[in-house]
Amino acid sequence: MKKILLATAALTFSAGFAMADAHGKTIRMGTEGAYPPYNFINDKGEVDGFERELGDELCKRAELTCEWVKNDWDSIIPNLVSGNYDTIMAGMSITDERDEVIDFTQNYYPPTASAYAAASDGVDLKGGVVAAQTSTIQAGYIAESGATLVEFATPEETVAAVRNGEADAVFADKDYLVPLVEESAGELMFVGDDVPLGGGIGLGLRESDTELKEKFDTAITAMKEDGSLNTMLKKWFGEETKTY
Repeated sequence: MKKILLATAALTFSAGFAMADAHGKTIRMGTEGAYPPYNFINDKGEVDGFERELGDELCKRAELTCEWVKNDWDSIIPNLVSGNYDTIMAGMSITDERDEVIDFTQNYYPPTASAYAAASDGVDLKGGVVAAQTSTIQAGYIAESGATLVEFATPEETVAAVRNGEADAVFADKDYLVPLVEESAGELMFVGDDVPLGGGIGLGLRESDTELKEKFDTAITAMKEDGSLNTMLKKWFGEETKTY
């Protein structure tokens, strides 16, 4: 998916299991909680979604005690680096730019497409106004495309900008846009070609946390090998989603 940058209050959610790591430390899993179906806050006020289910399973396999911390997207990397939590699991695409600041596990979601959605076909994607979430790989792509980029702090605001006429189109992860387009009753539609971006989605960690990275990598590899990760991907993103 996405993004980077500054500080905000964090909310903590119990992961619901209690296997301790070798040092007895609770691993704090940072997420945005605003990017369904990757991550969102459910009616009970808890972190939910694909990454919640996957993260809980990875922690279980790695024999880690984990809890979930909600943090706004624009400050999610700085707050990881400063120690407010220990991982980022928030639909974050692996990019060279981010890899200079933090480390990543192997991807747990294959590289997939970003897409444009608009209120009508025939919009000018090359010279028009395109909305994207701030500090995302999609925003970076639009900034270099020749179109006029308008950035918003949350993904919901990017879609709202199209609905209210502030933008001609929104550019985001296609997996995020698909249910919104399907549920819009024709108000939104996909336009233009899909655009492959990023190296898949991985779990972000501080560069110094090599042991923790190894534990998560081992768990991700095991889930790829036994097919359970593919099952989870299809559950949350549909039978046609890319798998391993």
